[in-house]
Amino acid sequence: MSHADHYWETATLVLALPSRSVIAHHVHDEHQLVYASQGVISVTTAAGTWVAPSNRGIWIPAGSSHQHRVHGPTRLHGVGLPPEANPWGMPTPAVVSVSPLLRELIVRYTEASTAMQDSARRKRLLAVLLDEVFFSPQQPIRLPAPVDSRLADACARVEAELATAIDIQDLARISGTSARTLTRLFKEEMAMSYVQWRTQLRLYHATRMLADGMPVGAVAHRCGWKSPSSFVAVFRSTFGYTPGGRRSSQ
Repeated sequence: MSHADHYWETATLVLALPSRSVIAHHVHDEHQLVYASQGVISVTTAAGTWVAPSNRGIWIPAGSSHQHRVHGPTRLHGVGLPPEANPWGMPTPAVVSVSPLLRELIVRYTEASTAMQDSARRKRLLAVLLDEVFFSPQQPIRLPAPVDSRLADACARVEAELATAIDIQDLARISGTSARTLTRLFKEEMAMSYVQWRTQLRLYHATRMLADGMPVGAVAHRCGWKSPSSFVAVFRSTFGYTPGGRRSSQ
């Protein structure tokens, strides 16, 4: 695993990183929009983990201690934005949809030449970029961090046996608690049902495996789907394209 600890002094950057690189926990005074034009990026804070393939970005509020991980050879773009520019006023990160226009704005802004750094043109570019971010819908691709020890143990067991479809009754039994208690904890701490959380977990690992070049059928099996076609259907419904389509477009 490669560490890229020395890259995080600034919120605006563009980096080419090998698969499984990690940028250690750090804090920016600015907000940051991170986007992978190639590969997959995940961001982890004390509140949980957010993952974004190449048609999603991750909004990180100013002052949030966060860690980056990349999956597959990745081109990482970070756009630093002033504290007053938070379009949603949220205290935690969020996954946002990246339209083709927003993608090109992010790439152009972060890869601007030195001569363009303080130009009026670049300021206009940032203004349009902010407009696009403001109107970009949020996407619920996240893995909240469990707090209750019973829930944390249950989540760890599911992740350790990702290929096995464990229902909540069996999960409660092997975790030493009740299905009713787990159902309540998922609702209270995760703001989603067990099945919804398990799907998020599977998609998180699936995007990582696909970025590392694993075949779609193998990913479906490793992540617990009954068939490749059922995996493809969920993936398309969530991300807007098929796993194979993503790979062929990069």
